[in-house]
Amino acid sequence: MRIVAVLLASTSLVAAPAFAVENTAPTADLSAADASAGAESGEAEIVVLGAGQTRQVQELSTQELTILASGTSPLKAIEKLPSVNFQSADAFGNYEWSTRVTIRGFNQNQLGFNLDGIPLGDMSYGNANGLHISRAISPENIGVTRVSQGSGSINAQSTNNLGGTLEFFSIDPKDVLGADIAGSYGSENTYRGFARIALGTADGARAFASVQYQNGDKWKGDGQQRTLMLNAKGVLPLGNDASLDGYVSYSDRAEQDYQDLSLAMINRLGFDWDNFGPSNYALAIRVADIAANRGDTGTTPLNPAAGTTYPAPIASADDAYYDASGLRKDTLASLGLTLPFADTALLKVKGYYHENDGQGTWGSPYVNSPSGVPMALRTTEYDIKRKGVFASISNTYGMHNLTVGGWYEKNDFIQSRKFYGYESRTNPGRDHLDFQSNPFFTQWSIAFETDTLQYYVTDDVDLGDLKVNIGWKGYSVDTNSFSLVNTSGLATGDIKVEDWFQPHVGLNYKFGSGLEAFAGFTQVTRAYQASATSGPFSTSQAGFNAIKDKLKPESSDTYEAGLRYNTGVINASLAGYYVNFRDRLLVIPTSVGIVGSANVLQNVGNVRALGIEAALDVKLPGGFGAFASYSYNDTTYRDDVVITAGGVTTIRATKGKSVVDTPKHLLRGELSYDGDSVFGRVGVNYMSKRYFTYLNDQSVPGRALVDATIGYRLNIGQRQPVELQLNAVNLFDKRYVATIGSNGFGFSGDNQTLLAGAPRQIFVTLKAGF
Repeated sequence: MRIVAVLLASTSLVAAPAFAVENTAPTADLSAADASAGAESGEAEIVVLGAGQTRQVQELSTQELTILASGTSPLKAIEKLPSVNFQSADAFGNYEWSTRVTIRGFNQNQLGFNLDGIPLGDMSYGNANGLHISRAISPENIGVTRVSQGSGSINAQSTNNLGGTLEFFSIDPKDVLGADIAGSYGSENTYRGFARIALGTADGARAFASVQYQNGDKWKGDGQQRTLMLNAKGVLPLGNDASLDGYVSYSDRAEQDYQDLSLAMINRLGFDWDNFGPSNYALAIRVADIAANRGDTGTTPLNPAAGTTYPAPIASADDAYYDASGLRKDTLASLGLTLPFADTALLKVKGYYHENDGQGTWGSPYVNSPSGVPMALRTTEYDIKRKGVFASISNTYGMHNLTVGGWYEKNDFIQSRKFYGYESRTNPGRDHLDFQSNPFFTQWSIAFETDTLQYYVTDDVDLGDLKVNIGWKGYSVDTNSFSLVNTSGLATGDIKVEDWFQPHVGLNYKFGSGLEAFAGFTQVTRAYQASATSGPFSTSQAGFNAIKDKLKPESSDTYEAGLRYNTGVINASLAGYYVNFRDRLLVIPTSVGIVGSANVLQNVGNVRALGIEAALDVKLPGGFGAFASYSYNDTTYRDDVVITAGGVTTIRATKGKSVVDTPKHLLRGELSYDGDSVFGRVGVNYMSKRYFTYLNDQSVPGRALVDATIGYRLNIGQRQPVELQLNAVNLFDKRYVATIGSNGFGFSGDNQTLLAGAPRQIFVTLKAGF
């Protein structure tokens, strides 16, 4: 806690920002190519298509977030970019159990995520080594979102960015000096408030502080989803372009879950089917009694009089559960120093601390409570304490700009599986939106200690019209786990991944008149996940001992090339890529996903990805604009899966099959208008068929969704105009499957691993800045 106190003290300069922030520059480490790209593309651009870069990369400014429904995740904002497949069951893209972002066929835990350089881990729901961006910063405080569709920047603090990197940069208080407030209300009794104050001077000490609160009912079923977040950032100039910067964030999120569905359940029960929820506790008890009487759950029957026939339309104990939720509390803090020296040299160093307490709850009919209730409240619990530091030194030597950087992190993570009793058959006595205490049984509690050490070297060579970027990174990730409680026989031990040379080379050539070409190659290795529910530790001790010396980490080789064209009116890009993904790791479940039995993990061969990406942004006369992007992706498994268990070998014919959750076609189009008073936008998002089995025998159909915004601004002399904005999400009320793979993917057959997308929802927001 002393570390937290020091970091909090660094942000004692209080300050605040505005909603539409222009001229916002990233503050994290950037290569010379990165820096020149921002300058050459024009900082007022809403979408920047990577001018000057040697790799495929795009940026979105904060204006892209402000035109979406208030509180929308920056992940939903990037879905307009080529090859980005984003899914969420809620209108804002914040519901973490459902949130998925994949790029070029790589899933979320194979991507890298940073905020101002601070590593966010893989942002998975399992919460082992980081936190979700929606818990790290309010969207109004994000200045730039950068997406690298390839393996990403080698200077990113990440050991899992096989298939891309997402970097988020907070606003500088100088761009938002003043006060800003916003209030929203809309569908499902959703309300949200945001307030921010920024003090100081543009070239002196400055800071901001903000508060955000959002609450609303689920769009179906019984329950709520709410968030409280506090952010603060301060910048203290030290003279001669040196400065200190500090950031602190606190987030308290509680969200009740939607029920996972299968295709058969959707056909039988409909898209609006959900968990029972607190208002249907008696029905949940009845179904659990019937399931026990039938032997479906393996529990001791407590009420034989309930019979063995489920009430229609229920046909299974897994059709609906009493309740479920995700609870997360996070504190994130950082302190950074920027120090120019020796005329052209620059030192940057930043330390950070992250603490997380989390519980994922489930009203399980597979365990009885000691009170005689035929269900128990099961949790998966998370306790993260991370601290780390990263630094870089760059200098210019003639045509060379050389940067050397490093990162160290120590992550102490405890993951536990516990069971809590419901009070009685008439009163649950527990609220799934509250953190639980006093368990009657701890099934397992495993501690993981992970040390990460990474370095990188990069040289940006300026040869006039030709720019060359050469570099490499390397790292060692060592995880040691040990049991605190372990009645399930889950694996513990030590496993390490080391790869000290992961090269990158890129070229950019300017033809003139706004036309340029780029090409690059990057090799990346992914570290193992340190978790009891995924990765090598999610198996039995015997299974871990058998694989730990044979298992190979996943790695990828990415080749990409393309053209960019920018005249200020037309901003366009066209790129192609080839990816060879080696030593794919497959977690083979041994039970229904939600039950959580030990898994089997093994390398199952390679994946090949081929694709093209195109984007076009046009500024039309009279305040009109148009944007379109298209991507084609052909990603296939190159090997069959061979499983040997108990002396029996099974071959699953996956060779040549499409990778799960990888639509071949993604198409996005937008028309916008921004006048003196009236503004608006309408956009369509098309995604083709997605498979959710490795053998491609089950899929969900393609869908096209339309979102729309219309607003009016009134300038009465204050710093920012008063704005009234109306947002319609899923304007034409399309019923569709949003997320696939919520409970993982199977080889074949239907599976309860789908989440329905939100129907049409309408929100109105009033904003003002003073």
